[in-house]
Amino acid sequence: MKAVTRTTSPIRSLRLAGIATGVVALAVTVSGCQTPSASANVYTYGQAQSEQIVRHGTVVSVRHIVIQQDRTSGAGMVAGGALGGVAGSAVGGGTGRDLAIVGGAILGALAGNMVESSMGKSNGLEITVRLDNGEERVIAQEADVPISVGQRVSVISGSGPARVVPLR
Repeated sequence: MKAVTRTTSPIRSLRLAGIATGVVALAVTVSGCQTPSASANVYTYGQAQSEQIVRHGTVVSVRHIVIQQDRTSGAGMVAGGALGGVAGSAVGGGTGRDLAIVGGAILGALAGNMVESSMGKSNGLEITVRLDNGEERVIAQEADVPISVGQRVSVISGSGPARVVPLR
């Protein structure tokens, strides 16, 4: 009885590579659709031309924080899984190759999710403001606008997130 060996045809390899490339392209496209911001300088389209309430006050404390997205889009997991599966397909042959594809896809998906999670973090400030009426407010926002203790600021709120900006 002759042993049967399994070989991969060049057409099958190209098809797998094409599918993986398509999945990666889709993941990149989907991940570009969601770019939330906690910046005092960023307004969404729906917040533009909306009336806001402006109150003035003095910063009483500033604390450095990390702002993290609530969840990932899944694009990192999909792209990592596709790349891991393609990389695994280059290993061995037969059953070992199939296991390498599955293992590569799983490890790639985990790594891709971790990379996307770390990209969803930004430096922020927790700013406590004593308003001129005596009330205190705490607002967390990205650390893209310099704010310091004792500084006079405007607290802008109403339609959407509250923002702290230096009083001009």
